[in-house]
Amino acid sequence: MTLRWKITATITLVSVLVAVALSLIVHFAFAHRLADEAREVQEERIALVMREFDRTGQAALGGVLDDPDLPVGLLTAVEGGRTATLIEDTGDGAHVWAAAPVGDGRILSLRDTYEDRLDSLASLDRVLVTGAAAVVAAGAGSGVLIGARMSKRLRRAAAAAGRVAEGDRSTRVSAAIGGRSRDEAAELAQAIDAMADALQARLEAERRVTADIAHELRTPITGLNTAAELLPPGRPSELVRDRVRALRALVEDVLEVARLDTDNETADLTPVAVAEFTAHRVAAYGPEVRVRVVADAVLETDPRRLERILVNLVANAVRHGAPPVLVEVDGPRISVRDRGPGFPEAVLRDGPIRFRMGPEDNGGHGLGLTIALGQARVLGARLELANPPEGGALTTVDLAPGSSS
Repeated sequence: MTLRWKITATITLVSVLVAVALSLIVHFAFAHRLADEAREVQEERIALVMREFDRTGQAALGGVLDDPDLPVGLLTAVEGGRTATLIEDTGDGAHVWAAAPVGDGRILSLRDTYEDRLDSLASLDRVLVTGAAAVVAAGAGSGVLIGARMSKRLRRAAAAAGRVAEGDRSTRVSAAIGGRSRDEAAELAQAIDAMADALQARLEAERRVTADIAHELRTPITGLNTAAELLPPGRPSELVRDRVRALRALVEDVLEVARLDTDNETADLTPVAVAEFTAHRVAAYGPEVRVRVVADAVLETDPRRLERILVNLVANAVRHGAPPVLVEVDGPRISVRDRGPGFPEAVLRDGPIRFRMGPEDNGGHGLGLTIALGQARVLGARLELANPPEGGALTTVDLAPGSSS
């Protein structure tokens, strides 16, 4: 059950309880008042009848001496020597009695109908039922409106929080829910905004530290690369130069990730024939990587960023997968597939995480997938990771996600 219907059900239940309670209170209060009034009237009438009896010695004004129909309860009460009244509801109708002793063990009684008062009570009950139904209907309607408003605000908050989680730094939950209400939804929105601001500040600080470190490493690595080139030929020198190149590439990748994290990167668009472009860039990997063209397309995209995506995806497939590696071009969609163990479940679930290393990640995917994902975001493309049922890893780049089927 959604929050909207929970609120509606709660308000409706409260309305029912309040309406029933008030109706019962009014019903019993009115019934008690009618009974008191009937008893008072009968007491006054029996007093008149007794005065007339004392004067004439005859029962008059509707009074009866030693009525055989006198209720047992009233007879018991009168035996104490005092005047008593009783309301009796039998199968032939309701009556109000009054009786008093008149000496010599004789009892003077008076009986009157009580049906008119019961009719008044029944009329009141009908009014109370109608009023209670109206109160319940109004309560249910109010519950629907209040629940809908609260549910709408919370749904807006959830949608805005989702956009924040996806990386939209301009979204604020407080602005998304709107209104000036200072309710729990507004407090929740403010807490989420504060958390997002704190997290964004922390990420920005980490990005700056990473970028500064990588930038500072450029100069010594450049000097190290120059020094390595001056080493005499030989296997040790080749190993040193290879490690220096790897270190330099890593620093450049870290700087690229730092730039992509700023969300300030823009694409320099130009027409690109996707099939020819892909075949040319993949040719450097030799026969272990094959290209298959299903359909060609000419798209407005950024060649440099597209090349970075292709190079990183193919390099990742060659390094962590197993041959053969197949690159397929189907219009605006480019897929890279290998026959290796596939992506780890954590990568499929959470997406690429930079510097993730470990045996469970097949040696780690480094920064390649992170850079490919960031460049795809700049291009407005969609990058998807999957493990096909027949095995291996499959990466798909859709350069025109809005127009693909």
